[in-house]
Amino acid sequence: MTKLRKTSKTKLQEENTNVGSGQTIIQPEVNENKAKSIKKARQMAREENIQISEEDQKIRKAFVDKDWNEIKIADSWQIFKVMAEFVEGFEKLSRIGPCVSIFGSARTKPDSPYYIMAEEIAAKLVRHGYGVITGGGPGIMEAGNKGAHAEGGKSVGLNIELPFEQFHNIYIDSDKLINFDYFFVRKVMFIKYAQGFVVMPGGFGTLDELFEAITLIQTRKIGRFPIILVGKSYWQGLMDWIESVMLTQESNINPEDLKLVNIVDTPTEAVKVIDEFYSKYLLSPNF
Repeated sequence: MTKLRKTSKTKLQEENTNVGSGQTIIQPEVNENKAKSIKKARQMAREENIQISEEDQKIRKAFVDKDWNEIKIADSWQIFKVMAEFVEGFEKLSRIGPCVSIFGSARTKPDSPYYIMAEEIAAKLVRHGYGVITGGGPGIMEAGNKGAHAEGGKSVGLNIELPFEQFHNIYIDSDKLINFDYFFVRKVMFIKYAQGFVVMPGGFGTLDELFEAITLIQTRKIGRFPIILVGKSYWQGLMDWIESVMLTQESNINPEDLKLVNIVDTPTEAVKVIDEFYSKYLLSPNF
């Protein structure tokens, strides 16, 4: 008996029998109506009278076949945009001196205890000789820039263009405000030009920045700069999980990795960790 050989030209439907139910399931062709270009995708949508949202368009684009010319043009332009953001960041931040990055939620209100603490931490850091780097937006970021600005210190804002929440605050030095389109470029600036990291309560973005710093220190891609989590009631549950599950249960990290993070409850404790760290190296800020 001759076996039929499947090829891309063979239009056969596979029939799989579900033994438990006795039913025959017909598996349809995958992507048989797939658009061959972005223009064709839009045309198909108009024909079907579908309103495509911006988010839908991003998803649909991933399934559109592109020719080499389209890929080359789009990717080349993106490369230049990324390079431009790196160049601007390096130029503006290369001479700012010792700074501490403060991470935290954009949604924190000015009457929140964490907002008040972030402002005080930034002011203390400036009095101790450090500049302050934040994400440049509202909430904790605004508090950090506000505290640094009030003390006459260097106040840096690395703002990101987002469809919601983010707009730069008024407490950033005019020559130290940088706007980014790409999160990964912005994170490089946070890490590259900071000698310490203060992490206030925040959401997914704050966790992303925290674990970026931990990972780069753990893998020795950057120096072992101090990382301070402010607010034991907020962070202790996460650190307990890391110790009990990641370390003890799964052995996915080393015991030494837990020493990369300090948890404190007050602005004085936060700044003390940074001062004590650098005093071991007989180093102090140079401005």
